[in-house]
Amino acid sequence: MRIPCFFLLLGVLFACTPTPRNVTDTTEDLPLYPDYRQIVVPYNIAPLNFLLRDEGVDALQVDVDGQLTVSARGRKVVFPLAQWRELLGQSKGKTLTVTVTARKDGAWRRYPAFTWTVSPDAVDPYLTYRLIEPGYEVWSRLQIEERCVEDFSTRPLAHYSQVDNSCMNCHIHGGPQGEVSLFHLRGQGGGTILSRNGTLRKLTLRNEQMIGAAVYGDIHPSGRYGVFSANEILPSFHTQGSRRMEVYDTKSDLCIADFDQNRMILSPLVADSTRLETFPAFSADGQWVYYCGAEQTHQPDSTRQLRYSLCRIAFDAERGEWGDRVDTLWNARVEGGSANFPKASPDGRFVLFTRSDYGTFPIWHREADLCLLDLQSGQTRSLDEANSNRSDTYHSWSSNSRWFAFASKRGDGQYGRVYFSHIDTDGRVSKAFVLPQADPSHDDWNLKSYNIPDLGTAPAAFTSEQVHALYGHTPAEIFH
Repeated sequence: MRIPCFFLLLGVLFACTPTPRNVTDTTEDLPLYPDYRQIVVPYNIAPLNFLLRDEGVDALQVDVDGQLTVSARGRKVVFPLAQWRELLGQSKGKTLTVTVTARKDGAWRRYPAFTWTVSPDAVDPYLTYRLIEPGYEVWSRLQIEERCVEDFSTRPLAHYSQVDNSCMNCHIHGGPQGEVSLFHLRGQGGGTILSRNGTLRKLTLRNEQMIGAAVYGDIHPSGRYGVFSANEILPSFHTQGSRRMEVYDTKSDLCIADFDQNRMILSPLVADSTRLETFPAFSADGQWVYYCGAEQTHQPDSTRQLRYSLCRIAFDAERGEWGDRVDTLWNARVEGGSANFPKASPDGRFVLFTRSDYGTFPIWHREADLCLLDLQSGQTRSLDEANSNRSDTYHSWSSNSRWFAFASKRGDGQYGRVYFSHIDTDGRVSKAFVLPQADPSHDDWNLKSYNIPDLGTAPAAFTSEQVHALYGHTPAEIFH
């Protein structure tokens, strides 16, 4: 009698799947990577595949609350996507207990259990970031990639091979449904690439009154405006421990681009030659611009004295006008630090920013931490639950204000990886966990940093092929 191939395959799989026998409980620390113990996760996150950093382990069995059991040879655990989604979908608001049993030197041992609390708050399903080497001497082969965090699918939004290996700055989302987004593409055929209302445009965001082209920016909730800094940027190299490099501004001002009328809107309050203004971001209602401001100092001699305060200025979208005064929300002189990258939560409650000892380029500062300003109470605190002993920065809010993603160099101190933390309505934050990968050893062999992760509710409405066509054949629109 002939046996169908399907049943032969099942027989092989079951024959090869190890079954724990004579299991001994151990109090040894579980050598887990990534460290997914005692974390809060969104119910729509991709499977939390992991491995054991113990070369003596040759077989595993993982039980998730008695509802999902996975056995595997080797040191890696990969959860089936369909079963994972079903489990998390029916476990919203519940805490799951995870037990790992491993075979080493022929003996099975059960490690202390840990938990996953499944939040009913979803995280925005799309994440964009720039993949870049963590070095500072040269850059090459950059790309902006989009990842669906509900699974492991990725696609390039801009690829070095299609734009003459030009430099590109990171992609940011805007609008309540993520239908507006932009990034800067450098090089002879470059410009600001704006995706809006189903149209992809290439823009020159600069006029004769500005000190330079637009650099760091954010998109107004209406999608009509973008707020940017214009910076004259210089690098400085030194050997102060892990602070191998500083990037500082010799000049920096703020500007707003009106995408409907192709004009730049300026104000002397944020274009002051005696001050440096940078890292602007709109409030959730679009009525404010948060940014970082500092007194002009002589660089690079006074880099350690360069400290940025967190400031705010109004914006009237109907009139297209800046406000008439600047408020200081976090005073660098009083606090003894420097603020960078403010991002307002979509619910209008918080401003998340990075605090470092000094300067405006904290990615090589081990002390760089995430801080949270509560706009209701005016209180600021360090997010110790999410921070590490390495640089934690470049953050982005999920549209429901219950999650944020950020880049961290924790681990080896060189490569930036994407981490997520949950935050409740009172500002309580959960332990951060790293972006899941299909292969849990991915972070060991991927020699690229994830730069400026940005969350969105929908996939970007353009392709790398469209960017390629725009780069090579379309002149940039002029702004006045």
